[in-house]
Order: sequence, then C-alpha cells, then structure tokens
Amino acid sequence: MFQEPEGATPLGADDIEGLKFKHITTRLQLDELESANITAGLRWIERRRTGNILSDEFVRALHKRLFGDVWTWAGTYRLTEKNIGIDPLQIAVQVRILLDDARYWAEHSVFPPKEAATRFHHRMVQIHPFPNGNGRHARIAADIFLKDYFGHPPIEWASGVDMQADSERRKAYILALRAADAGNMAPLFNFVGA
Repeated sequence: MFQEPEGATPLGADDIEGLKFKHITTRLQLDELESANITAGLRWIERRRTGNILSDEFVRALHKRLFGDVWTWAGTYRLTEKNIGIDPLQIAVQVRILLDDARYWAEHSVFPPKEAATRFHHRMVQIHPFPNGNGRHARIAADIFLKDYFGHPPIEWASGVDMQADSERRKAYILALRAADAGNMAPLFNFVGA
C-alpha cells in the first residue's frame, strides 16, 4: 500500500488495519497525519508535570501520545516479527533492562549526557518495540531523558530540517544506526555531535 522510505519499517496488513483513517492511501498523506499527531504529542510533553521516561508505562504512553490519533495500536508493543528488532516475546524484558541501564548511567555518570542519550536511543531503536514510529519515538524519548536526567538541551537530530523529508540526512542517520548495530557507535556519536 505505502512506499516506505529507506530504513523504514514496512507496514504489514495487520498494521495497516490499525489505521484510524481509512481514506489515507499514500505515504505523504500518512506522514502528514503522523506529523500533526507528533506535534500534539510534543505539546503534551511540554505541559507534563509527571511521568518518568525511564518507566515502561511512560515509554508506552509517549508512543500513544505521538501516534494514538493515527493508529489503534499506538502505545502497544508489537506482537509480530519485523525486518528489524528483537523477538516480540522479548520486548517488555529488553525495554525494562534498557530503562534500568539508562537510570544507572545517569545516576552514576557512566557516560556524558549526549553519549548516554545516544546509547539509549540506539538501543530503543534496536529493540524496535512498536509496529511503527520507533525512530521518531526513540529520538523524542532520548531528548526527554537528556532533559529530565541531565538538564541538557535536546539533540539536533535533524539539524533544522525534517529528517523524514531530507533524504541525505536520513541516509546518514540510517548508516550511523547500522554501524552502531555492528558495534561501532562512533558514526552515531558523530551524527549527534557527542
């Protein structure tokens, strides 16, 4: 149905079934709808008074706030295999381990703030907990982690451009993630300026 950009998770028939707006037929229409939902989600983040990014409940609530106006399954861990990510049966456990690790990194100053947030982001993307929206969710979650735990400004993931629309920036990001998957974090650290 949709032509996916390079590095994007293909949407399966079950995922498409969860689309709340059946009149959407192109990737551009879907991107516009998701963008509007993400904007609303970012406003919610700015207004929030409670919620710990290093809790399973908040990770899921964040995804629902970012994508819940578009997808019925927003905020729910995926139940099917994808071309990326871990076995769905391991998602809840691996997210919990990541959140515990990130808490330890922050409380014991294991890494500088941007490096900790970049590692957090990479591992969240690698787990790939949701059917779709994982990269965007992980970037926003990493920025919340930076602010809440380190008092640090957000990472400039897109350098002032829409990473979904800027294919060169997106390519560099995907290549950096693939290098990190292979154990070389340097390109991802360079990408974020860590």
